[in-house]
Amino acid sequence: MMTLLFWIFTQENCLHIFLIKLFQKSKMLKQFSLFVQKLKDVEPIIRIEDVDGARLVQDFADEIERMLGSKMKSVKRLADTAEDADLYHEYNASLQFDYFNALLVNTMDEEGNFIELGGEFPLEENEHFNKLSVNTLMSDILVPTNVYNKDPDILNGVYMSETLNDIFINNFQKDPTLTWQYFGSSAGFFRLYPGIKWTPDANGVVSFDCRNRNWYIQAATSPKDIVIVVDVSGSMKGLKMTIAKHTINTILDTLGENDFVNVIAYTDYVRYVEPCFKGTLVQADLDNREHFKLLVEELHVKGEAKVKKAMKESFRILARANGQGSLCNQAIMLITDGAMEDFQSVFEEFNWPDKKVRVFTYLIGRDMTFSENVKWIACNNKGYYTHISTLADVQENVMEYLHVLSRPMVINHDHDIIWTEAYMDSVLFKSKAHSLLLMTSVAMPVFSKKKETLSHGILLGVVGTDVPLLEVMKLAPRYKLGAHGYAFLITNNGYILAHPDLRPLYSDGKKLKPKPNYNSVDLSEAEWEDTKDSLRTAMVKGETGTLNLDVRAAVDKGKRPVFLKNDYFYTTINETPFSFGMVLTRGHGQYVFFGNVSVEEGLHDLQQPDLTIADEWTYCETDIDPHHRKLTQLQAVVRYLTGKEPDLECDEILLQEVLFDAVVTAPLEAYWTAVDEGMESAFLGTRSGLMRVIRYAGSEKRVGKKFLTPVDKENLFTVDHFPIWYRLAAENKPGQFFFYVPHDDINKGDVNCYLVDNNGFIMVSKEKGDVGKFFGEIDGSVMAQLLKSGLFKRVTLYDYQAMCKNAHHHASGARPLLIKMYPHFETYRLLLEFNICGLWHNDYVVDGKLRSYGTHRQKKVELMQPCNTEYPGFMYDTSIRETNSIIKCGRCQKMFVLQQVPNSNLVMLVVQADCDCLLNSFEHNATVKCNSMKSQKIRRRPESCHAYHPHENAKDCGGACGIAVSLTLYFICLATSLALR
Repeated sequence: MMTLLFWIFTQENCLHIFLIKLFQKSKMLKQFSLFVQKLKDVEPIIRIEDVDGARLVQDFADEIERMLGSKMKSVKRLADTAEDADLYHEYNASLQFDYFNALLVNTMDEEGNFIELGGEFPLEENEHFNKLSVNTLMSDILVPTNVYNKDPDILNGVYMSETLNDIFINNFQKDPTLTWQYFGSSAGFFRLYPGIKWTPDANGVVSFDCRNRNWYIQAATSPKDIVIVVDVSGSMKGLKMTIAKHTINTILDTLGENDFVNVIAYTDYVRYVEPCFKGTLVQADLDNREHFKLLVEELHVKGEAKVKKAMKESFRILARANGQGSLCNQAIMLITDGAMEDFQSVFEEFNWPDKKVRVFTYLIGRDMTFSENVKWIACNNKGYYTHISTLADVQENVMEYLHVLSRPMVINHDHDIIWTEAYMDSVLFKSKAHSLLLMTSVAMPVFSKKKETLSHGILLGVVGTDVPLLEVMKLAPRYKLGAHGYAFLITNNGYILAHPDLRPLYSDGKKLKPKPNYNSVDLSEAEWEDTKDSLRTAMVKGETGTLNLDVRAAVDKGKRPVFLKNDYFYTTINETPFSFGMVLTRGHGQYVFFGNVSVEEGLHDLQQPDLTIADEWTYCETDIDPHHRKLTQLQAVVRYLTGKEPDLECDEILLQEVLFDAVVTAPLEAYWTAVDEGMESAFLGTRSGLMRVIRYAGSEKRVGKKFLTPVDKENLFTVDHFPIWYRLAAENKPGQFFFYVPHDDINKGDVNCYLVDNNGFIMVSKEKGDVGKFFGEIDGSVMAQLLKSGLFKRVTLYDYQAMCKNAHHHASGARPLLIKMYPHFETYRLLLEFNICGLWHNDYVVDGKLRSYGTHRQKKVELMQPCNTEYPGFMYDTSIRETNSIIKCGRCQKMFVLQQVPNSNLVMLVVQADCDCLLNSFEHNATVKCNSMKSQKIRRRPESCHAYHPHENAKDCGGACGIAVSLTLYFICLATSLALR
């Protein structure tokens, strides 16, 4: 399909003259007939083929599987090498060894000498790594500020892992599409390839700790159900409570979407931090974790601690989990400054003798009076005890529980390869960000293979590599899917990895920020027409199949509804937790035509100055050979076709299509050059991503200055979508012109004249500020009458990724649950009150009224929170050619006339200007729901689980058993110790 559109400008004083001139120009648009004639000339060489969606989705999935398989092989080579290196390395407590510290490289002292650990480290800008300065011949080491960079454990680990340098380089040579490769050590250092110069934060601190990263945690442990129990009695006041809150947040940061969690606080009674989640476990996705953090911040101390009730409730939660949790590791995290009760009976009733639930204890504060009790709890329940006296102690101590949970996997040497959910990370993990990317990581644990440490299950660290999801989705080329087609990826939990409708960022003033739930957006929130979750369920289960749906798509930033018949094709990506889906639209996505022209003829027309091709599409693979990375796609295509770069890997089918389109559209260049009366720009786009553009006015005179520039990606062919103008025009009736008309100074009389498109948006008005607005915002009374008479029809649309501005008050008790807001637009009132702003923005700003829980209120705060919105779209009934009406406005009357502009997407509205029918705006209430956060949709659990091993050394629990609160507990402790020997 080819689409021809124009920006057309006139300087007339009356709208009807404008329309006459407009359609005189339309008659002059011989481009249409030129197309038809040219296509007739080449008709003998055109063939039309049906698109086989089932075969195409499998082909795409196979390509993605090969790509991701290559990454997994690279990671496995790293793991094998690291384990062998450790096996033959003898620990040397006095080892002296200089290495390249990423924070210090290329740093000199006042005398011009390189400082210690900061030698000369050559760096060169590299296109493949986002134009960052890197060293592709060597990795370097990052050590967090809170870890001593010459500690014997660090030096031995760095020395042992030096052997990874050769594997990093070899992997990159075998697979040039690899990005960052790394080894995160359990000791805390991070080896990164290619090496870089790391930039600390504004305070000179490196807070990045690889052991906090999702890829490290998921690779180091199996899925887990966690209940966090925190003491909020009076003795926990002040610094203790601050440390306890930081400990909870750090534990929450170690969880991912395959884990389940809840947080309860206790004094002499037990209460859930979030009452909505009472008695259950909720998925530990980013949204829920951040919600818990907000609630934990509100905790206050009061009363006397009674740990026994809290422990009983924790065991009950885990026992009730059944099919709702991870069905793997289960643990209780007890955070307290002391345990005074006789709690033996709790463990006898709920956990002994099998000890299926591990208990980890964190003693807060400097007072060690009750340390033996707290140790005893952990040591007798296969957990680990740590003492946290300062905020600086939190990170290292929390990490210990991961090593305990990893023991069964390490002892058994089960090398599970894991893939993370999507995450947004600046390049180099926020060290020196040049861009934000959605990524997934593939990682694998590294174990000690030394026999003498086998029962201890020593985890050496985790190796991994990042995979930009944009690169994955390039393997499902847009040109094969048509104007409205697209591809998407989801995880085993039904969350979106990649989807053209995923919007992970929102505007906060002038800044773009990640949404709190950006990586836990469910497929059902993007494909909301699948009301029965049929598509989601099948994909989560890893099935292969197809589904047909009639959908309302919202394009042009959600403003314009388009009705489509979509065919969904889906399958699983083997060896990963991912499923791949693809959409073809009936009509534009069903067929594709091919034309065969000579390379010589196509090359001639391809190199004309008015022609470009989609630079985000892969016509030729420029990322394999470093020498090709600076080439644009058009440059790469030309060099390949002329034989200058025969080694380039190019898509022969796409090249055939773009050459054909270049030849067929070539006559327009000469015609456009000859015709420039009253026009500013003319442009054309084809399914192969080819665009022809001619500018008739200089940039200083141009009204639409940003249109079709790289800044305005909505109007260009991108990886995610065809341009908005292409998609909208494709839905027009054949032979009907689709107009974008910029603002113009016309209509200075007593009537208001408007050109309005078929979705109700103003194309031309006497007021420049009106252009682009919905007509109902300018004249709600007329729009209401048009709706009442059926000239325009209301279409209900939904956005499940919106951000709402919510005014609420901090409360002394639990905070209000800020989850999903549902602004209820009352149909008739909405029709009358279109002067509400922001209904069609990317992220809707709605004033929501929330219920507040608590006894007293403090200052009012405004937060942007994820919400679900229902909002209207509008469609003109094209069967109505013209109408007029009178509206009574108090003591006066307003008249208007509407006339459809033939062969276009426009209607003309003439409205009497001397009668004002303004209406007052109103607020929309928002209801608060918790069900969406605790709902348990169908998910596919990870296949592997390592929760138990008979040879595990459970005595390694952070401290020996000591005298507890009673002789009974002492003898039990002693007996347990003897039994373990």
